[in-house]
Amino acid sequence: MSEDPKKDSFRKKLLEKHNEAKVVRRIVLSVFIILLIVFSGLIGGGYLYIKSALEPVDSTDQKAIDVTIPIGSSVSSISKILEENDIIKDDRVFKYYIKFKNESGFQAGDYQLKKSMTFQDIIASLKKGKVMDDVVFQVTIPEGRQLKEIASIISNKTQYSEDDIFDKINDRKFIDSMRAKYPDLLTDDIFKENVKYPLEGYLFPATYPYYQEEPTIEEILEPMINKMSEVVAKYIPQLQEKNMNVHYFVTMASLIEEEATEKSDREKISSVFYNRIDKDMMLQTDPTVLYALGEHKDRVLYKDLEVDSPYNTYQNTGLPPGPIANAGEMSFVAALTPEQTDFLYFLATKEGEVIFTKTLDEHNKAKNEHITNN
Repeated sequence: MSEDPKKDSFRKKLLEKHNEAKVVRRIVLSVFIILLIVFSGLIGGGYLYIKSALEPVDSTDQKAIDVTIPIGSSVSSISKILEENDIIKDDRVFKYYIKFKNESGFQAGDYQLKKSMTFQDIIASLKKGKVMDDVVFQVTIPEGRQLKEIASIISNKTQYSEDDIFDKINDRKFIDSMRAKYPDLLTDDIFKENVKYPLEGYLFPATYPYYQEEPTIEEILEPMINKMSEVVAKYIPQLQEKNMNVHYFVTMASLIEEEATEKSDREKISSVFYNRIDKDMMLQTDPTVLYALGEHKDRVLYKDLEVDSPYNTYQNTGLPPGPIANAGEMSFVAALTPEQTDFLYFLATKEGEVIFTKTLDEHNKAKNEHITNN
C-alpha cells in the first residue's frame, strides 16, 4: 500500500518545526548562559574590587606620609585627600564605608599616615586631631545664640570686625558654596519667603579649635556648618519617617531652645508647641516677638506683641519662617520626640521652674501666682 502524500508532507513539516524549535532552544540556552556568565562576572568583579578597596594600599609599607586635613573639610574632601596621598585605594568606597559605619567627628590637622593602615586605623587617627598645644585659638559658640551674637563672639577672637563677619554669613556666594557642600542641610527652604537670615540657626553651638594665626572668615564659619550637618544627619531617617523637612526641624528646635531654662523639660515644651499646631492655635512664644523686634529684653510688653512681622507668633499661626537662634542637641531631640501630653500652656517662673497647664484658666492662675504677684 503506498503512503498518503498529504501525510508524508505533514510529517516533513512537523519534523522541520521540531528541528527549528531545537535550534531556537539551543540559541536561547546559549544566550542565557552567556548573560549569566557576564552578569556573574560583573558581580564577582565588583565584589573583588570593593573587597580590594577595603584593604590597606600596602600592608607591608610602614613609611609615614604627611597628610593635611584643612579646617572644615567634608567627608568627601577628606576621602579625596586620602586617595591623592595614596593612603586609600578609592575615595568613594572610603566615603560610603564612613556613612555605613556612621562615623563622624573628624578633626582638621597634620597627620602622619601609612599605606599599611586599615580603614579603622585611619578613622581613629582622624578623630584624634591635633593636640591642644597646637591650637592657636578657640571659639566657643553657646546654645541659643543668634547670628549677630555669633559674629560678635568671633570678632572678639579674631582680627575681623563684626560687620565683616556678619556680611560674610549673609553673602549669597558664600551661602551657595556651603549649600554645594551640605545640600541635605542647607535646602531651598533657607531662602523661602520672609526668612530673615538664611543661615540663622545653622551654625552649631560648640567649641571650635583653629590652628592658623589668621584663618579666613570662611575657614572660621565652615566647621560650624559642618558640625551642624553631622548632628542633623543622625536624625534624617526619623525626619523622613515623620515627613518632616530639615528646615522645619531646625526651626522647631530653635523655639524650644529659646524657651528652655536650665531646669526645664524640653520634651514637654515641644509637646505644647505641637499640640497648639495640631489645634491651629498660635504658638504665642515671646522669643519670636523679640526676634521680630531685633532686640533683647528681660520682659515682653503688651505693645511688643503687636509688632508686624511673620516671625511674631502672637500674630501668625504655625512656626515662624525660619529659626530664631542656634539650638543645642537636647532641643533637637525634643523637637523630634515630644512627650505625649495634653498641655497647651507653659510658664517659666523667676526661679527657672516651668509650669505646664492644660487650660487658659489654669495658665492665668499660675501666672498670677508666680509672675503678677511677685
